Amino acid sequence: MEAVTTPADQVVAGSVLHAGRLISQIENGHPHARDVLRALAPRCGRAQLIGVTGPPGAGKSTLVSALIRELRSQGRTVGVIAVDPSSPFTGGALLGDRDRMAEASSGDRGVFIRSIASRGASGGLAAAVNDVVDVMDAMGKDVVVVETVGVGQGEFDIAGIAHTVVLVLVPGYGDALQAMKAGITEIADVVAVNKGDSPGAEQTVKDLASQGFERTGPDGASRWKVPVLKVSALRGEGIDALVAAADEHYAFTGATAWRAAAERARRRARFNAFVADRLREELLKAAEETLDDQRLADPYGAAEAYVDALLNAHRRLIAPSRAAAFPETENDK
Repeated sequence: MEAVTTPADQVVAGSVLHAGRLISQIENGHPHARDVLRALAPRCGRAQLIGVTGPPGAGKSTLVSALIRELRSQGRTVGVIAVDPSSPFTGGALLGDRDRMAEASSGDRGVFIRSIASRGASGGLAAAVNDVVDVMDAMGKDVVVVETVGVGQGEFDIAGIAHTVVLVLVPGYGDALQAMKAGITEIADVVAVNKGDSPGAEQTVKDLASQGFERTGPDGASRWKVPVLKVSALRGEGIDALVAAADEHYAFTGATAWRAAAERARRRARFNAFVADRLREELLKAAEETLDDQRLADPYGAAEAYVDALLNAHRRLIAPSRAAAFPETENDK
């Protein structure tokens, strides 16, 4: 009789089917996903996490495809999370260049690619990406690459997820200046000027390098000088140097307090996300149990009354504990 394995066991064994099913549950907010993620937690923390961000049209997807090829040539297994803008009609991911990315790794069991629809929700998206990172980490992927949409808060969310953030820009000042104005350069650990065979690429690299981008670690002492590299994702040029720079940054943060602080922040974010999900689920369930046709006639008033009741119950619960912690003195009377 064969031993019965759990969904978590199947994911750890590298089952793409079970991993894909779990990721779908994560995207849909299925409560069962939390139980599996808890079981996977002890098997996480080994993968190197690389974030790829930058303005639209910078060639991020092509660059990720080139990264996959380079990492696989080094014998490393790769997971890719591609965050896509959502379809306004279906809410699903618009795959675009991701089809070519999948074709580049077709039939390679060492690569697992999954697109996640942004659905316009940055906070919830960051939580979902963190969960999917854990799934790929538990699968045993050596490197997990997260590619952002390239617009909005998601670019900054990646800094709280990835060990190394690669900012992709293109020759010319337009995108570079916009990135600097938006503050995106502040989260970059490596800057890659893509389309390096285009006119002006060399000058763009020199101009960006002259800015002297530098990151300061959480200890306030460790400093990382951000390298600016010229690459051509389409031609596969400079990709080995880009991977080497990401590896160097990963080793640097591991040798300082930087990575440990980042991991603590990531675990804290996971805690907050789980608490928020659970509270939302339980409170909405409790709220629905109080509804009847009369209350539904005024849903706004019913919602206000329910929240007021929750806050009043919270105050009654907290007041005695505060009184015990801060007893009244003569001066207070």
